[in-house]
Amino acid sequence: MTFYDDIYPFYPSQRTPFIFSTSLLTIILVFLVLAVSFLLILPGIRGKSRLFWMFRIITSLFIGVVIVALNFTSDWAEASLKANATYKSFSSAEVNAEVGLHVGLYGINITLRGNPVEQLNETIDYNEMFQWSSQIDEEYSDALEKGLPNPILYIAEKFTLNNPCGLIYQYRYSGRYASATLWTAFCCWLVANILFSMPVILYAGYMMFVTGVFIFLSMASFSTIYNLPQCHFTIGAEPLESNFSHSFWLALATGFLCALIGILVVLMDCLMPEKMKEVFSIGVDGCEDENYEGESYFNTNLVETVTLDGVIISKESTKVDNQTKL
Repeated sequence: MTFYDDIYPFYPSQRTPFIFSTSLLTIILVFLVLAVSFLLILPGIRGKSRLFWMFRIITSLFIGVVIVALNFTSDWAEASLKANATYKSFSSAEVNAEVGLHVGLYGINITLRGNPVEQLNETIDYNEMFQWSSQIDEEYSDALEKGLPNPILYIAEKFTLNNPCGLIYQYRYSGRYASATLWTAFCCWLVANILFSMPVILYAGYMMFVTGVFIFLSMASFSTIYNLPQCHFTIGAEPLESNFSHSFWLALATGFLCALIGILVVLMDCLMPEKMKEVFSIGVDGCEDENYEGESYFNTNLVETVTLDGVIISKESTKVDNQTKL
């Protein structure tokens, strides 16, 4: 039994657990770099608009990073339980562990952590990822070859293509539509930020509201997994039931934030448009030029003629006109 370093026979391959999504880490780092870059510009902004500009940039980047990151998180829905279950195939040994199922838009993440962690001369701490793809059966076969614990294999089998539960079709298509609407929301967020930098604040508010609408649509799409009869999981004597988790509620909060910003911008632009232009620093230079009341001088010796609307005016003609007027 110890020929393979405490791994049960027929399973010589060491496990390679899923730890953290590199795509999610890349997204967070990119937006952190953007945030730091914009904050470095902050000292160059004068007046009261500095604080508003900082608040606007941080809020906008927060919305953007949340929309993109939600595509790669694995906790839209979660389920967990503590139970005594058989550990490996071809063995009757049982372990006391906490089993977790984490559902994302692109796959599931199954965890198994012993209580205590050290049992049966092993460290029971597994974290395995299975993607929604046509190769999910191959991933399940690889999990069998690795000798993953029975609770992980039991849950993963429910999401295979040939399983009678058909969970993969419910979760995969709802996740695809939710991801598509989230990327559409991200595009609307980009357009809204472009419009905020132009003298079209009203349309920027509209696009911000539309961003929130598409986030709500992604949540509605993911929620359809609960409209069909659910396949029950039973590990030991305990049922495993999933509920909405952190990413779902974060999407809800971000959607409300986008909708609130859009509604406030539209109302404020309709009620006090001049104040909104001042707040967003639009048309400030033009106003300063219109309100300038100082004296101006024009040196006629430098210009012999001036063309105005197709009429050529020379210095001699101006002198004649002045004499005739006198």
